[in-house]
Amino acid sequence: MQRTKPDGITPSQTVGPYFAYGLTSNGKYDWNDAFSNNLLTPDVTGERIRVVGTVFDGDGSPVPDCMLEIWQADAQGRFSDPQDKRALPNSSFKGFGRIGTDANGGYFFDTVKPGPVPDSDGKPQAPHIMIAIYARGMLLHLYSRIYFDGEAANAADSALALVPADRRATLIATRQPGAGNAVYRFDIRLQGDNETVFFEV
Repeated sequence: MQRTKPDGITPSQTVGPYFAYGLTSNGKYDWNDAFSNNLLTPDVTGERIRVVGTVFDGDGSPVPDCMLEIWQADAQGRFSDPQDKRALPNSSFKGFGRIGTDANGGYFFDTVKPGPVPDSDGKPQAPHIMIAIYARGMLLHLYSRIYFDGEAANAADSALALVPADRRATLIATRQPGAGNAVYRFDIRLQGDNETVFFEV
């Protein structure tokens, strides 16, 4: 049998781009999304916020086919997890969301501002949202955190203390003026100048 294609090295497997159906469809398909970028539920309490941003590659270009996942505590600092015995059994807030970036690399999550949670030593951490980033060209997804500007607790946060002072701003979402509900901007830079700090988990 004659070969029609030359032999060669198969490309490395990366964590994107994605077949969006059922992953990040966000109402585009006849599908009941298991997760979306709207974490708000009728019974959730606390300050409702929107986190918006753009994902940039090392050249400063937007990444249009990135997938982001967040996980967070509720406004009282409780996780929707059986291991968190403080969680309210009647709350439907799950604290998990997922979205794909748009054609301009943009994303947003509607959620509540999380409360402080204890670290492994029982000391309170500053309010934050954990985020996982999946994108083309990456063999493994990345982990980071979204903190909020103006939080006094940021100064004593154990994870932020691990980050050099001149890099901490890459983990701080800035409140946008003039918005109805609180809107925080958190851009993600995968490489290059002002690269977002990522954590080894």
